[in-house]
Amino acid sequence: MDTQAKLRQLLRLIAPEVDMQAVNSEDNLREELDIDSVDWLNFIVSIDEEFGIDIPEADYDQLTTLDSITHYLSSK
Repeated sequence: MDTQAKLRQLLRLIAPEVDMQAVNSEDNLREELDIDSVDWLNFIVSIDEEFGIDIPEADYDQLTTLDSITHYLSSK
C-alpha cells in the first residue's frame, strides 16, 4: 500500500463520513474535511505511529495536504 493510501485510511478513522477517494491530494485537508484541532492532532499522532516518524510540533504547519504530508514523510 502506498503512502497516500495509508494516509487516507488514517483520515477515514477521523472522518468516516467523507469519501476519501473524492479528496484531491492537493486539497487542504483540515478545510476540506472540516477537521477540528483535536482530530487533526489525533491524525498527526496516528501518522507518527503508522510510519514511525517523530513529527515535531514546529512541523505541523507543513502538513496540510496529502501531497505535502507524503513529501514530508519521504524526506525523513
